[in-house]
Amino acid sequence: MILSACGGGGGGSGSVVTPPATGGAPSPTPATAGCSLRERQDWAAAQLKEWYLFPEALPANLSPASYATVDDYIDALTATARGQGRDRYFTYLTSIAEENAYYASGSSAGFGFRLSYDSGAGRVFVAESFENTPALNAGIDRGAEIVAIGTSAADLRTVASIMASGGSAGVSDALGPTTAGTTRVLRVTDAAGTRDLTVAKADYALTPVSSRYGAKILDDGGRKVGYVNLRTFIDTADPALRAAFAQFKAAGITEVIVDLRYNGGGLVSIAQLMGDLMAANRATSDVFDYMVFRPEKSAENETRFFQPKTQSIAPTRIAFIGTGGTASASELVVNAFIPYLHANAALIGTNTYGKPVGQVALDKVACDDRLRVIAFATQNAARQGNYYNGLAGTVEASCRAGDDVTYPLGDAREASTKAALDFLAGRSCTAIAAGGQTTLALRSAATRELLTPERPSTVQREVPGAY
Repeated sequence: MILSACGGGGGGSGSVVTPPATGGAPSPTPATAGCSLRERQDWAAAQLKEWYLFPEALPANLSPASYATVDDYIDALTATARGQGRDRYFTYLTSIAEENAYYASGSSAGFGFRLSYDSGAGRVFVAESFENTPALNAGIDRGAEIVAIGTSAADLRTVASIMASGGSAGVSDALGPTTAGTTRVLRVTDAAGTRDLTVAKADYALTPVSSRYGAKILDDGGRKVGYVNLRTFIDTADPALRAAFAQFKAAGITEVIVDLRYNGGGLVSIAQLMGDLMAANRATSDVFDYMVFRPEKSAENETRFFQPKTQSIAPTRIAFIGTGGTASASELVVNAFIPYLHANAALIGTNTYGKPVGQVALDKVACDDRLRVIAFATQNAARQGNYYNGLAGTVEASCRAGDDVTYPLGDAREASTKAALDFLAGRSCTAIAAGGQTTLALRSAATRELLTPERPSTVQREVPGAY
């Protein structure tokens, strides 16, 4: 089974697992049968009845007849847990092919940038651009503002007017579908001035650790600090993370900044690897995390111990940069170190999203349907795991900071990176207030949020703000 800590329809993210050995995906059915709307709805309801972590929250009887899509029916079935803040669209239907392509290589289609927006001011900014994508190739990078969008130069509409009439959803719609070849004219303003650019969406493979700033060693007044920025937990992050920590190990790094500010989650296996790479001083009897299913599925419960690697370092202090876009597998990594480092592991930035649960993947192969069902809770070695309002109430140290898009990620002058360096050096800071983080948002002084459509694609769940 694929275990995942990834997100859902309204944002959020998770950890990934394949279907459990005792359950798993149904046997493939003939391509010509079993894929009517009613059959798919009934199948989804049956999977929830068997696997859902909160079975008491499911309605006893809810006919699918009045729901026009499988998604709408799933939303209705999970509405009670969603209202309680336990399943904020974390249970959802997706495509088997699309998800497999993403988790294997980061494959998706788009412009290749991540956007945030300020609803009050009606403005949209580029939080970062990915390597080898149409956006970066067109010269659009972190700090740029998208001021107008059109299908051609003749029908450009200002972002302010789009947001005034349709909110952030209007901006998502204006950017077009996530299919290669979709072309838009974007009016961009940055340090180079204002210009109109015609950019076409294309297929690309997301680089989980940026070749530009994903791993580096910072010099803080003669102190060497490791910095690693992980965009998403996918298979191709494995060699990149090992290479980053091998570099840190060779340099004798014992203090590290782990930047997960936009990381919506992904594969549990990669989260565990990241933990192992910071576990040279952990025993193989030290618990990384517990995965706990509902009582009837307790045979699936798993205790994962640290497994130090040849590239592992033994950090004395870790500064985790997070925001409301930091969720699921990202939170799993942060939480794992609290019982061992206590106040020497800090959350920097803002409160995180709050997703201490993960999904299993249940497949209806004939229909290319994969149902991601919240089926297990995650806990650290101290059994801490009830952080539905974000990790600010669980971590023992934190420093509040903004996300300053006027500087590159990993730049020592950037607000959150600077605050992380201050924490590691023992300099004073203001703690992050614990509280209700109820939206997948990039919280900053400008109250920007990551732009996310109502029904995100796989990449948009795991890489919130990606277009």
